[in-house]
Amino acid sequence: MSQAKRILVGQSGGPTSAINASLAGVIAGAREKGVRAIGMRYGIQGFLDGRTVDLDQAVPDDDALALLRDTPASWLGSCRFKLPEPEADPGFFARALERIDAAGVSAVLYIGGNDSMDTIAKLARYGEQVGSDVRFVGVPKTIDNDLVGTDHTPGYGSAARFVATAVAEVARDADVYDLKSVTFVEIMGRDAGWLAGSACLANPDVVLLPEVPLDEDALMAKVEALLAEKNTVMVATSEGVRDASGRLVAERTVATGTGTDEFGHLAQLSGASRYLAALAKGRLGCKTRAVEISTFQRCASHCASATDLDEAFALGRLGALSALDGKTSVMCAVERTSDDPYRAELRTVGVAEVANKVRPVPREWIAADGMGVTPEFVRYVRPLVAPPERIDYVGGLPRQMPPLA
Repeated sequence: MSQAKRILVGQSGGPTSAINASLAGVIAGAREKGVRAIGMRYGIQGFLDGRTVDLDQAVPDDDALALLRDTPASWLGSCRFKLPEPEADPGFFARALERIDAAGVSAVLYIGGNDSMDTIAKLARYGEQVGSDVRFVGVPKTIDNDLVGTDHTPGYGSAARFVATAVAEVARDADVYDLKSVTFVEIMGRDAGWLAGSACLANPDVVLLPEVPLDEDALMAKVEALLAEKNTVMVATSEGVRDASGRLVAERTVATGTGTDEFGHLAQLSGASRYLAALAKGRLGCKTRAVEISTFQRCASHCASATDLDEAFALGRLGALSALDGKTSVMCAVERTSDDPYRAELRTVGVAEVANKVRPVPREWIAADGMGVTPEFVRYVRPLVAPPERIDYVGGLPRQMPPLA
C-alpha cells in the first residue's frame, strides 16, 4: 500500500440537515493529524467508478469548513448500493481494496445509516481476512434514529425539530374554521417511530408508530370521541405504520409497479395518511385532510438543531481520529449521561453489532393504547431539538456551500 497519509470519506443513503456537519468533522480531524482527505463522489458506488474529489482543495479553509457544516443534504453526493457478502464475491472486494490502495488511503470513513454500516462492516471483514492495514470506520446518520449502539443519530434532532414545528403549524391552519375535521400528518420512519414520535412536542391528539399494530376500529373510536369534544383532531402517523398482520398501511395506496431499492425497501413509501383520511371520512363523515411532509423533513436547514449539528461534527472528527489512531470495524456513537441538563459522551462501538439491525422505540415509551407516547419519550427528544445560536442568510435564504461540479 502507498505510504501517503490520506483518508477517504463518503456519504450514503438519504440526506439530512447534519450529514455535512459530520463530513466537516472528518475533514477537521484529518487536518489535526496533518492528513489529506479525499471524498467519494456519490458514495462507494461513485468511488468504485473512479469518482473522487480532493477535499483540501474543495474545502480550502476554516470559513469553507464552517459553511459546509451548516449546509444540508449530502454535499459529496450519495448512493444506495448494496455490497455482496465477502465470502460470496471476494473478487469484488479485492478490486475495491486495490482501488483504495491505489489512492494511497490508510482509512475509509462512511457516513450513513443501517445500510451504510453494512458497507463498512463488509469492507472491514474482508480487510481483516486478507490482512489489510486499511481502517474502516462508520459515522452514524439517519433521520429515522433507528441505529443500535447509540443513544441517537445525527440528522434526527434537526428532522424532529422540523416535524414538530410543521405539525404545530398545520394544526393552527386546520383550526381556523368552525367545523369538525381530522388531519393526518404522515412522517418518515419505515421500521421505527422515532421521528413520528417527535411530533409529541407539538401535542397532537394521536401519534401512530410502527412498533404497535394499528387497530382501525380503536383509532376511529378515539377520533370520534375527540371530535365530540373539539373541532380539530390532529393525528401524526409514521409512514411505516402496519396492521395486525404486519402489512404496511401505505401499501394499500401504493401504485402498481412501485419498485424497491438495492436493499429491498419500497422505493416510494407513502400513503398511510391518505388511507387513514379516506377511512375517517367514510366512517365519521367529517372533513379530513392528508398531509405528507415527505422529503421536506430531511434537509430543512432553517430548522436545524444546534445539538444535532454540534454532535454530527464531533462524531465525524472522532471517526477520523479513531481511524488514524488504528481503530477499525467500529462506528462512532453517542452515550447520553443526563437528560436535564442534557449531557452526552462520544465513544465507538463494533460496527458488526450495528449493521442491519433496527432499534425500535421502547414499548414502555409508547402509550398503553398504542396511540401516543409517554413523558419518557418527551424527555428523550426535547434536548435534541435545541435551536442554533445563529443562521447566516444571503438574500433572505440560509447561506449554503455551493454544489460540487
